[in-house]
Amino acid sequence: MPGWLKAILIVLVVIIVLVVGVVAAGVYWFYRNKDALIAKGKAVATEGREFGRGIDNQGCVDESISRYKKEPGFTAVISNAIFMRSCLEASRPTPGFCADVPRQTEFIKTAQWRIDQCRRVDLASDNNCQNLFTPIQQFCEAKH
Repeated sequence: MPGWLKAILIVLVVIIVLVVGVVAAGVYWFYRNKDALIAKGKAVATEGREFGRGIDNQGCVDESISRYKKEPGFTAVISNAIFMRSCLEASRPTPGFCADVPRQTEFIKTAQWRIDQCRRVDLASDNNCQNLFTPIQQFCEAKH
């Protein structure tokens, strides 16, 4: 077996071992922290419902964006998505709120709409921003 082929095989084996190790560490971390994560999710959902009772749909979106801007990041997107969805379900309707919201299966329209929403809230350069608007699409689809 040529030396270059041995080197490639060794590199591939090392990459596979690293990927398996990262996945195993992630599963272990989640298993150790799942109860706290579930409790936090329930608390955020309760907070969203309580906030939503006193505001309209657009107010839920505005509050979620405001919260995200204070503490951006991947976990904040998840937390704010839970907050927004539960808030929207409890809030008063905003006239025309779902008028321009594409269905999630309209991939090209969805991509453009989310980019436009991120620009509108001054988060165009944030990699996680587009995920903030998933609950709006879910809410509007459920209403139809």
